[in-house]
Amino acid sequence: MPNKSIRSVSVIIIFMVLAIAASVLSIATGAVMVPLRDIAAAVLQHDLPGVNREIIWNIRLPRTLVAMLVGANLAVSGALLQGIMRNPLADPHIIGVSSGAGLFGIFLLVVMPQYDYLLTPAAFIGATLAAFIIYLLSWKDGVNPLRIVLAGVAVSAFLGSGISAMLTFYSDRVQGALLFMVGGLAAKSWPDLSIILPYSLIGLALSMLFSKQMNIMMLGDATARSLGIRVELSRLWITAIATLLAASAVSIAGLLGFVGLIIPHVARLLVGGDYRFLIPSTALLGAAVLTICDTLARIMFSPMELPVGIIMGVLGAPFFLYLLRRKKA
Repeated sequence: MPNKSIRSVSVIIIFMVLAIAASVLSIATGAVMVPLRDIAAAVLQHDLPGVNREIIWNIRLPRTLVAMLVGANLAVSGALLQGIMRNPLADPHIIGVSSGAGLFGIFLLVVMPQYDYLLTPAAFIGATLAAFIIYLLSWKDGVNPLRIVLAGVAVSAFLGSGISAMLTFYSDRVQGALLFMVGGLAAKSWPDLSIILPYSLIGLALSMLFSKQMNIMMLGDATARSLGIRVELSRLWITAIATLLAASAVSIAGLLGFVGLIIPHVARLLVGGDYRFLIPSTALLGAAVLTICDTLARIMFSPMELPVGIIMGVLGAPFFLYLLRRKKA
């Protein structure tokens, strides 16, 4: 195995350990501290009696697993979008995919709250329509990555106005949609995990399946075509995979920004641009970072809990400005 591959595999293993450590920290930390031996007994042996078992199994473990899947989905979605658009500033939140999911999600929550169980398919439909509109607006003798980003920013602003209008007309129901808009993982449980898990497994598996095409497309459209890649069709499929991952995350956690922007860059710095290694490293790092941020959101101002979207915004906004200045330079 080449030295570069050995290094990439080593980084992936480190990210895996970090993700496991973040999950243990999340389960152990909170208003009630849970000893590590109780976590091991509850998870591995299922024989822990008393209140700690209830805290682990019914509150913290499902929330931690949901946080890990949401982080992995958003991070891999951002990595895919940055790759096919060849733009380091692309992510589901910035280019409008998350806004499409958010618009349909908010519509369901404030206009038809009795159908909230349809939140995930509604978010996916919204994200897919947003991606289709972005492609339609950016098409001119093919799709140019720069035009996709510019169209995505415009569509995101338009959909954001739609969300604001709905919240204005249904101001008496704003409270139910507030956490969704900010992005949070409060009260997530086993049913939420069962909703996002199939989307995560399918989306992450398809991402790995397209990793070879991603590597070739990074060489440029002309080179990819000369090597037998159907560029527009591949870009369409990869955008659909990124949309699936982003929509499933948004439907569970709301409009979480910057996860898909920060994580792929950090992973790329450590493992390089080979998508065979970048996708698993991005997924593991995204899971670890969002779990850590959610833990901080729970304990920083305990007993009051912050939405994790606020923590990600504090971290992500300076990073976005750094990337903007670096790209300009």
